[in-house]
Parts: sequence; C-alpha cells; structure tokens
Amino acid sequence: INQSSKCGWRYVLPPLLVTEFVLGIIGNGLALWIFCFHMRPWKSSTVLLFNLAMADFLLNMALPFRASYYSSELRWMFGDPFCNICLFMLSLNRSGSTLFLMAIAVDRYMRVVHPHHPINSLSVSKAMFGALAIWILTISITAHIFTLRHDRESYCESFMIETKPHRNLTWHRFEFLFSFYVPLFVILYCTIHIFSHLRGRQLAQQAKIKKALFFISIVVVLFIICFLPSNMTQLLIWIKIQKVNSTLNESHVCSALEDLTKAFYITISLTYLNSLLDPVVYYFSSTAFKNICRKQYVRGISQQVTMSVFFSST
Repeated sequence: INQSSKCGWRYVLPPLLVTEFVLGIIGNGLALWIFCFHMRPWKSSTVLLFNLAMADFLLNMALPFRASYYSSELRWMFGDPFCNICLFMLSLNRSGSTLFLMAIAVDRYMRVVHPHHPINSLSVSKAMFGALAIWILTISITAHIFTLRHDRESYCESFMIETKPHRNLTWHRFEFLFSFYVPLFVILYCTIHIFSHLRGRQLAQQAKIKKALFFISIVVVLFIICFLPSNMTQLLIWIKIQKVNSTLNESHVCSALEDLTKAFYITISLTYLNSLLDPVVYYFSSTAFKNICRKQYVRGISQQVTMSVFFSST
C-alpha cells in the first residue's frame, strides 16, 4: 500500500465512518429504546428486529477506533489485543446483520406465501432460541479472527494481501463471502416467490399486500447496496491473487492488486452503512414501531411548541 493511498483514505474514510457512527448510534439506540420500553407485547418478528438492532449497535461501537486508524494513515494505537477485539466485533456483527436480514426475509415469506404454517405462530421464547442459534453460528464462523496474524507493525487488518495465504486467512475470506452470498440467495428466493405468489392470486392492488412488497423490496435493495460492492471486490481480489501467484513473482503482487485493495477499503466501509439504514427496515416492517415513532415525534414537536410559548411569554 503506497503512501499516496494512505493519505487519500485519511480524507475519505474517517468522515464516512464518523457519520455512520453518529447516525447509527442515534437510529439504533432509538430503535432499541422503542423495542425495550414501548413495544408490548413482542411477536416472533419483533425478536428478529431487536437482534438486528443489537448487532448494528454493537458494530457502531467499533467505528470510532477504525476512523482513528484511518486518520492516522493505517497506524493502530490501541494494542494488538484490542485490535483483534475490534476486528471480531466488526466481523461478528456484519455477519450477524446479514443472517438476521435473511431471517426477517424468510419470516415475511412464510407469512405471505404460507400463512397457515405453524411456524408463523411461533412463541416469543422459541423465537429467542432461534435468534440465539443465529448468534452462536455467527460467533463460531468468526471466532478465527483472534488467530489471525498481524505481520506488519501497527497494522490492524483482517484482510491482508499475502503471496502465501495461511489457512485462517483463507477461511476468513470464505466466511466473508459465505455470510453474504447464502443470505443473498435466500433473500432473492423469498422475494421472487412473494412477488409470484401475490401476482398469481391477483392481490397486488391491496394496500396490505403493497406494504409487504414494499418491505421486502427495501430489504433487498438495502442488502445489495451495503454488502454487494465489498463482496464483489473481495471475490475479485481472491481470483486475482490466484492468477498473479501463478504468473508473476511475489514482488509484483502488491502493485498488481493496488487498485482492488483501495476499492476494498472503501467498499468495506460502506457495509457499515447498513447499521444506519436498518432503522428504515424497522419502521416499515412493524406498524407498532411506526406508530410509536410518529407518536414520539408529535410529542417532541408539542414539547418544543410549549417551551417556545413559555419562553416567549416570560
């Protein structure tokens, strides 16, 4: 990675990450507050939305440290143990977000295409066990982060270009791609079958059905915008490494992959955009959540008007 690239990232990535952190903390903090203190009773779908909000909130906690890292021109100043913890949180919650978005899409698919299936009447406690299973799966496929080597002093990266990749790094790339493409195919499958099911029954004009279509479309668009660029770039890097290693000597690897590396650093930061856009999913997926947001907004406006009248009269 040359010096000009580092300087360029210093002016691009830190502002992006700080913006994602501030808006993500506000949006997901508000969502967690609504889920915990205002939504009663919970449904099985609420459990999935709550865990998605929790994954996003935890991911946001690591973003200020990554912003500091990029603003310092790729110099990590918080020690190797915390580096691994930070990378683990990013990987854990990025994979968790994709899996919970997949679960939300499957939940909506079952309710629309198979409305009488017993899974639609799943109790909240059983839904919590399902969410716990997703977390256990996510932890099991991302725990290898703690075994990755950081060969370059002061670097804190889970993706490093190596001419001789070791086993853990190969698994890390596989996990990164697996946790995107499998949920992507499942979400697309659910979306296509929801559209075809509703079209076949000629229900597309009903308001309730339009809402379901709009919601699943939001999930697909959000998923693709946030996660597709980085995964396509990582896939191209993986292919390029194999090609370069078979045709050139090691000294040419970094220069051959320079552009892809820069693209990956930028696109991986876009994945965190998911954390501030997911509140849109909560808003359109739950009528109760939407009503609470509107109620709190109206209450806030009323309080502002009351305070304005009070101070103007005094």
